[in-house]
Amino acid sequence: MLTPKKKITKKEIKQDKLIETFFKVRTFYEENQKTLLITVGSLVVIILLVIYLTNRAKERDIESTTLLGNVLSLYDQGQYQQAIEGIPGKKIKGLRSIADEYDGTESGEAAKIFLANSYFNQNKIDEALKYYEDYDGDNLLFKATAYAGAAACNEIKGNKEKAAELFLKAAKVNESEVYSPEYLIYAARIYSEIGKKDISKKLLEKIKKEYSTSAQARDYDRYLTEFGIAD
Repeated sequence: MLTPKKKITKKEIKQDKLIETFFKVRTFYEENQKTLLITVGSLVVIILLVIYLTNRAKERDIESTTLLGNVLSLYDQGQYQQAIEGIPGKKIKGLRSIADEYDGTESGEAAKIFLANSYFNQNKIDEALKYYEDYDGDNLLFKATAYAGAAACNEIKGNKEKAAELFLKAAKVNESEVYSPEYLIYAARIYSEIGKKDISKKLLEKIKKEYSTSAQARDYDRYLTEFGIAD
């Protein structure tokens, strides 16, 4: 009787890659150990390891950036399924493959955002949520987008309070006059819907005070009425 195939976790995949790199480096060291140690000493081995790992990281960054650039035209045209899967005949790798294979590179992490957006636009909420939550890059705009995307998914799934909390994180992680008041309005709306109108009002007041030139601040009175909040 066949036993079910064990699912490989991301952690195990990363460990496998690390092990593979270790053995490549160790083989290089063993093959060149005598020469290295005789000529300039063991410090060179450390330098070579750093150079090898750094160049490999740069290579992966370049690869992932190029691949992401190739597929984004499909995403921009709203061809979300093709953007997800890619077009092998045209040598266009899909967002899902880029996100999975180049996990940890900035472009690989960015691919997760575009992939999640693609799933969201197809109303595949669970798949979208998975990749929004999986984003682990350093780009603050993408990080805010990941929080906001996860918030939208949670709201659709009925997890409204969690959605509001995530919108607040989105507003805070990359504060700007453009995005922050928009995310705060989303949070305020949800809090009013679940009966926490005091929190909703505080958020509206925050927008009016801290983002006074925003469209949301100008519509302060309208939102009070819309959210059923007494001034």
